Amino acid sequence: MPVIYKIYKNNNKKHPGYGKFYARAMHNGTADLNDISAIIERNCSMKKSDVQAVLTELVEVMTDQLQSSKRVKLDGFGSFKISISTAGADSAGNFNPTKHLKGMRVLFTPETRVDGSSHKRVKAMLSGATLKEMDQYAIVKEKKSKAGGQPHA
Repeated sequence: MPVIYKIYKNNNKKHPGYGKFYARAMHNGTADLNDISAIIERNCSMKKSDVQAVLTELVEVMTDQLQSSKRVKLDGFGSFKISISTAGADSAGNFNPTKHLKGMRVLFTPETRVDGSSHKRVKAMLSGATLKEMDQYAIVKEKKSKAGGQPHA
């Protein structure tokens, strides 16, 4: 299955690409834990409930490991780590966690491989991916995106 995209015009006057046309990846739904478990059940000998139990436990273990300052690497998939945002302090002695720590987030880095033919690094989940323009744009009027773009008719 190809990755679907649609063309839109950038109507954000503050953006250097104002008036130009760009492609935006489209998503036609969400695959949740239940959907993924059902697909895995069809592809192997495990029951859906067993798959769900393993994936649910994976999330819990990953959370514990990340919160223990470890990176979590899933071979063939990628790695996760916690990153923090802080405000600057005038000196190390003046750094106050309550005052200077602003937030945390989880960073994901997909696994990369070297492509055999081009010898370029390719993210594992993008290897072999193809693109296709959306056949029909939605008939329902779309609200402008946060980026100020509108779909191209």
